[in-house]
Amino acid sequence: MPVQENHLPVTRTARYYQLGTLSADTRRVWFVCHGYGQLAAYFIRHFAHLTEADPQLVVVAPEGLSRFYLQGTGGRIGATWMTREDRLTEIDDYVGYLNQLAEAVLSEASPLVQVTVLGFSQGAATVSRWLSRAHFRPVHLILWAGAFPPDMDFTVATHLLHKLPVTLVCGDEDEFIKPEHVEQQRDFLRKLGVEPQVLSFAGKHTLSAPVLRGLAGL
Repeated sequence: MPVQENHLPVTRTARYYQLGTLSADTRRVWFVCHGYGQLAAYFIRHFAHLTEADPQLVVVAPEGLSRFYLQGTGGRIGATWMTREDRLTEIDDYVGYLNQLAEAVLSEASPLVQVTVLGFSQGAATVSRWLSRAHFRPVHLILWAGAFPPDMDFTVATHLLHKLPVTLVCGDEDEFIKPEHVEQQRDFLRKLGVEPQVLSFAGKHTLSAPVLRGLAGL
């Protein structure tokens, strides 16, 4: 008899971290999604200087639903948003999770709150897919050392990116993203009707505090 693949929706607990206090005075919220093999608790530390400088800014860092040992069966642990195995189901799961999180967070902020979404490395594709089905529209999308997913439906992608400011950021010594990859991404976004801002800094596959401050207007 042939083996049948089935899916069963289940309830599980997702983890996220937050900098700053949500209130009616909150004017800006940043959702920041980590890269492959990272944990949100460490990733969010890169944004602490932003909330310290602006008490009306709150940064929220969700964590991927799947965790694993980075080497062997012990030691450091990382998280991932998805793998190629059962990828469409994993995408559905994290989109639902991020939508639920955003609804909870934004309900505690001002109705006029401005939302910026940043995805680092694997998180860049994650936030892009999420925003195509999100219940809000951000004021800024930042793709850092990562790419907008090329397999997204053209019509959906065009609608999402219409009049949405997009910034591409990458270190000039990034081990994974070369200058030609950034140019390819810029050309791809242009075909979707977007002229992205492209920023570079002296560094590798990491975040840059000065660039973050500039993006936050601080």
